[in-house]
Amino acid sequence: MPVAAPADRGRALRTVLGSFATGVTVVAVGGTRPHAMTANSFTSVSLDPPLVLVCVDRRAHMHDRILAAGGFAVSVLARDQEHIARHFADRRRGASFAQFERVSWTPGRHAGAPLIDAALAWLECDLWRAYDGGDHSIVVGEVRRAHDRGAGDALIFADGTYRGLRREPPAAPVGPPSAHPSTGGQRGH
Repeated sequence: MPVAAPADRGRALRTVLGSFATGVTVVAVGGTRPHAMTANSFTSVSLDPPLVLVCVDRRAHMHDRILAAGGFAVSVLARDQEHIARHFADRRRGASFAQFERVSWTPGRHAGAPLIDAALAWLECDLWRAYDGGDHSIVVGEVRRAHDRGAGDALIFADGTYRGLRREPPAAPVGPPSAHPSTGGQRGH
């Protein structure tokens, strides 16, 4: 990336990073003032313990709410849910329960945070840690409940555009590498 003036660096970096395709999620907190936001800065961290992370802008309404709530829910959006991604990315959507009026959702069983109906997958997390990430906080959650509906195409985001990604069922049984004859029981790292 060429050296740019300070005001242009953020835009230039955003363009470069935008070439990395990501999944699209809605992250939500429950309680008496539920709140949600669209996030593509979501990823798995660890299987043992089961940890995921989401990066939240310190200026966003979600920032203080997710830290105060002590937990959050994640809905992994399906290809046909672009309108939901756009809704929760729109700062004019309203507050508290009003922002959920046009969206079909169910309160999660673990902490009551909204889970978007017809999403590809859902996770309910307790807040595990939060780390300084510059103008964002890196919020790590310990997964308490997770469910994959097992079908449907994924919604992804790349180059400033929403797109669909066909989700194919696994061709072979999923299991440890030693369970597959072609691997010879060896693991590559």
